[in-house]
Amino acid sequence: MNHISTVRQHLLDQMAALRSATPEAVKVELERAKGISELAQVAVNTAKVEVDYLVATNQESSTFLELPPDQKYITEGLPNGITSITRHRTA
Repeated sequence: MNHISTVRQHLLDQMAALRSATPEAVKVELERAKGISELAQVAVNTAKVEVDYLVATNQESSTFLELPPDQKYITEGLPNGITSITRHRTA
């Protein structure tokens, strides 16, 4: 299932690849990272539009912003320094 957490994981994976790239591969990895960054910005912008829509239509939740029902709070398998992910809703 595609979800914002999937996007985050891909971004973290790309950052790890960039850090571990050989000097010869840095240029290629930087170009790739720029492309991924641009795509990530599009995802952020669509989330902003979705939040605006929720506010305008007086809705409280979205499938894009919510975690799947079986994962209300994720506490395992997170990157270093992140202890949990909590679902937030617009009021």
